[in-house]
Amino acid sequence: MTRSSSEAGPGVTEPADPRRRRGDLGERAAERHLRAAGMGIVARGFRFKGGEIDLIARDGEELVFVEVKTRTSEDFGYPAESVTRSKRRKLLQAASFYLQSRGIMQHPCRFDVIAIRLGRDGSSTLEHLQDAFRQEE
Repeated sequence: MTRSSSEAGPGVTEPADPRRRRGDLGERAAERHLRAAGMGIVARGFRFKGGEIDLIARDGEELVFVEVKTRTSEDFGYPAESVTRSKRRKLLQAASFYLQSRGIMQHPCRFDVIAIRLGRDGSSTLEHLQDAFRQEE
């Protein structure tokens, strides 16, 4: 379910669920960060049965599959800690499907995690963990 937001601009909707709204904020911040670092965005929200890749970017010749984790507190752990073994497995499956469906299975790629912490005072911190995990893990 989405609702209109005058802050987002005309015709733009945002999710009504606060967690989804927070996630969208984090993904937009991550995308800005990646672009500022010179990466191009290839895809957003790539869905595959059982999973989703938040962002797919290009860093030179390398494809970068990016998981974005956004938190307002560390009550449930640091954002990057929530990328569990199970989550990594789902990301690997989704990335494999993405590469297979485009006939580029041997294309160089890596998996990054962007952890964002939103402060109650409106501040935020972003940590970009490049090559955060590998297929062998």
